[in-house]
Amino acid sequence: MDRKRIGLNRVTAPTLGLADFYALAASLGLGKVEIRNDLGKKDPIDGLAPSEASRLAADHGIQVLTINAVQKFNLAAARAEAAAELERLLGLAHAIACKAIVLCPNNDAEDARPADRRLAETVEALAAFGPMFQAAGVLGYLEPLGFSISSLSSLLVAAEAIARSGFSCYRLVYDTFHHHIGPDEADVVGTKYDIALTGLVHVSGVEAPIPTDAYRDEHRILPGAGDSMSSKAQIARLERLGYRGDFSYEVFSPEIQRLDRAELAAALRASLDYLLA
Repeated sequence: MDRKRIGLNRVTAPTLGLADFYALAASLGLGKVEIRNDLGKKDPIDGLAPSEASRLAADHGIQVLTINAVQKFNLAAARAEAAAELERLLGLAHAIACKAIVLCPNNDAEDARPADRRLAETVEALAAFGPMFQAAGVLGYLEPLGFSISSLSSLLVAAEAIARSGFSCYRLVYDTFHHHIGPDEADVVGTKYDIALTGLVHVSGVEAPIPTDAYRDEHRILPGAGDSMSSKAQIARLERLGYRGDFSYEVFSPEIQRLDRAELAAALRASLDYLLA
């Protein structure tokens, strides 16, 4: 795998300003990043003009893969709010030549909708948002969340929703964490799931000595030899099946997020060496 296909999600280094974040990625030989609208400030580019943010990316040889994310996109009760946020992010994505917007499903233990209603509202949302994505020339990346309380946890169900929406502007995020904890069988990719639907792969690892059903975002660290999710093997399987797209480190562990820039760079180098060996 070419190192330039690997990116860095900004949640992995949330304390860095945009310029320092881009510089960190570039110093590691990474050519991609994901930026976010949920790090305590709603502006994914830290208040910079889009032209300035684009110049920073160009100066560091960085491509912005996604803005992450529109939340609760498949909850009809929140659709107006999601649509307004999507419109704002699509304008920014177009202005900074960002490839895609990530769509995250409702992830709430109080969500009492039956499975068929959840799927129907997912399809309705994709159908409503499709013209917006097409007009902006930006892709929509659905990210199934494998948690038991998630309203969209399966790659197969997400793929069905895309097909039923009738729009070709959507892809799926395969996340090694969410695939490991979610309802899909490990070998569903390459059998029932079409790898061509994958737009991006999120990568993290877990080493906490806890049951899989207790895994939460705070347990997601940089993958290494002790990774209980076998993220490296998951990546190898995707590669064998023909995936040639992008990967991105998405790490939520406070232990990693608190590292200073030099410590984080060293930790990322060690993880890259492990993944690329």
